[in-house]
Amino acid sequence: MGKSKTKGGTPATVALERAKAEFTLHPYDHDPAAQAYGEEAADALGVPYERIFKTLVAETEGGLAVAVVPVAGKLDLKALASALGGKRAAMADAAKVERVTGYVVGGISPLGQRKRLPTVVDSSALEFETVYFSAGKRGLQIETAPASLIELTGAVTAPIGKPA
Repeated sequence: MGKSKTKGGTPATVALERAKAEFTLHPYDHDPAAQAYGEEAADALGVPYERIFKTLVAETEGGLAVAVVPVAGKLDLKALASALGGKRAAMADAAKVERVTGYVVGGISPLGQRKRLPTVVDSSALEFETVYFSAGKRGLQIETAPASLIELTGAVTAPIGKPA
């Protein structure tokens, strides 16, 4: 995996380049009719669903928080709240999420958001040498070491994913 220089990159790729992190960009043809963005990326790139992570935003007692979980499963909201020292979490309103992160649903990256939010990465990410997640737009995935993702987002890891 080499450093990837991108002209007019997304805020996520800019954050990785600024940090001098190793990463690879994986573009694919996005189908505008697709609803399951992570699964679409996995299928297009031939990557197991367990290695592609989706970025979800939830409302917690402390405000908005980011959850990064494998597309193979679902977010356990109670586990997310617990990982952040709370009791409850609920999925955040999509329009609010787009406003706060600066990304559109289906292209939300855990990196380069307008406002840095508390982030929890599912601990399963640590099982892989590299993981994939949105580069900040539909049709583009970043592949990098889980440690880079965790470090650059200031994330904690916890078992927040559950089977679909």
